[in-house]
Amino acid sequence: MEKITFLNPEFFWLFLLIPLAIVWLVWKRNQQSATLKMSSLQGFKGTESLLAKLKPGLDVLRLLALSLLIVAMARPRTVDISNKTKTTKGIDIVVAVDVSGSMLAKDFKPNRMEALKRVASVFVDERPNDRIGLVVYASEAYTKSPVTSDKAVIQEAIASIKYDNVLQDGTGIGMGLATAVNRLKDSKAKSKVIILMTDGVNNAGFIEPETASDIAQQYGIKVYTIGIGTNGMAESPYALGPNGQLIFRMMKVEIDEQLMKNIARKTGGKYFRATSNDKLAQIYSEINKLETTEIEELKFYDYDEKFRPFVLLAGFLLLLEIGLRNTIYRSFI
Repeated sequence: MEKITFLNPEFFWLFLLIPLAIVWLVWKRNQQSATLKMSSLQGFKGTESLLAKLKPGLDVLRLLALSLLIVAMARPRTVDISNKTKTTKGIDIVVAVDVSGSMLAKDFKPNRMEALKRVASVFVDERPNDRIGLVVYASEAYTKSPVTSDKAVIQEAIASIKYDNVLQDGTGIGMGLATAVNRLKDSKAKSKVIILMTDGVNNAGFIEPETASDIAQQYGIKVYTIGIGTNGMAESPYALGPNGQLIFRMMKVEIDEQLMKNIARKTGGKYFRATSNDKLAQIYSEINKLETTEIEELKFYDYDEKFRPFVLLAGFLLLLEIGLRNTIYRSFI
């Protein structure tokens, strides 16, 4: 009964007539009973036949039939609701990640790169209706994953991000941005977005960041820029030790914030500064809210009417009552 709803529940007010009907039937029954005054009943047996005892049941059948008809008029039915979502405005997003050695700095826990990977992974999970790609850059840049709707591929690409000297160390912001633009320039999506992250200044590559941002603007690509690093000093790698392990020391955090702001402003995006793990997560959450995908949700209602059994049962009870009243109980007053 949990799934049963009533289309016309106002008909339940008719149940207020049931007590009146009971009163009327009792009054009518008393009116139809003949009265005979006698001085003594000692000569009569005080027994009543079974049929006479069951005769009030005819009125009960009529009241039950009336109640069933009221329920039928309220139109009981069950509804099965199925949802279908349709993306009406898709977004293509490329995340461009700085993988230079400075991303191993320990001002984030456990370091900037690992903190970024965790937040980016959550971001991907929260964009089920969009296509996402991944670009990594240091002094050069390459596409780690093309723009795809296969989130498993993107998650695997994010998990595999690491500093491994595949790319020459350095920070080529222009190279990373240009590579990301190249992945989106032919996109047919309604909205094209790049999330560009760095923890340094542009000091490598043969494409200037200003040139890359001009190209992004030309193709209608919005760029959100994120500067990663605490304010002041951070424990950062600066050399390799004799055993091949990185040596860390406290170094000043330098981010070309003006450049990042210019790129964002030129392309219609926004610049953010992440100084901690929590702040980085908040930034991704804000970008997630700024770039919303329009979803059209279609609901299909399948109604199964349940009033027919009530009508049939009410009809049966009425026919039974009429049949008994005109056959077995025909001789009774």
